[in-house]
Amino acid sequence: MSSFRKALKSNQRNHKERSQPGFRKHLGFLEKKKDYKLRANDYHKKQNTINALRKRALEKNPDEFYFNMTSTQLQDGVHVIKQPEEEVTEEQRKLMKTQDLKYVEMKRVAEAKKIERLKGELHLLDAEGKVKNKHTFFVDSRKEAAEFDVAKRLNTVPELLHRVFNRPTVDMLQTETIKGATRPTELKKLAKQRNHQYKILSQRIEREKKLFVISQKIQTHKDLADKTAKVKVKKETANSPAIYRFQARRKR
Repeated sequence: MSSFRKALKSNQRNHKERSQPGFRKHLGFLEKKKDYKLRANDYHKKQNTINALRKRALEKNPDEFYFNMTSTQLQDGVHVIKQPEEEVTEEQRKLMKTQDLKYVEMKRVAEAKKIERLKGELHLLDAEGKVKNKHTFFVDSRKEAAEFDVAKRLNTVPELLHRVFNRPTVDMLQTETIKGATRPTELKKLAKQRNHQYKILSQRIEREKKLFVISQKIQTHKDLADKTAKVKVKKETANSPAIYRFQARRKR
């Protein structure tokens, strides 16, 4: 019974590998068993791979044939796969160009509609390509027009006349019922949301411009496929398509 108790692993002490003694540090790193196992496994893995490749090369039949050999060739010691030729007629290519143009134009129109909706939500009256709105007042006489006071007509203070939206009246300023006037945190939150919407709007405007350039380039390639006599006026860039001048022909 005592011999069995001595043989139990729970009673045995864990023997650990000793560290590198200080007077032997000049000899380099002391390899532990775990380091040796990693190095040995890597060495044996590489040896097995080399032996397998050597055996495959010795057992290879010089007369063997694979159908993949007909579509590959050796260039500078590297196997290159031959690309199959496209079996597409000229009419099919023109139809694909037309479909691509319709798809890009559809996406561009969708982006333009989203941009207009965002502009309406954000009251972006000073946006590029959009005319400023005008507020016209009608009076009965020239004297009334000369004495006309816009601030009095709108029931607000002159300092707020430049604001297109969220223009409080005098009564609202006196009663302090303006949303956000007594809650700075809500005002900051609204400003953050508005900035985020403006960022989304600028991204959509940039995307719409890119789609417009792509549609122009596709249309140019389609025209090149339809017409033969052409003269290149301007080369293609990232922001504009190439410009060609075609020979005028009389239609029958």
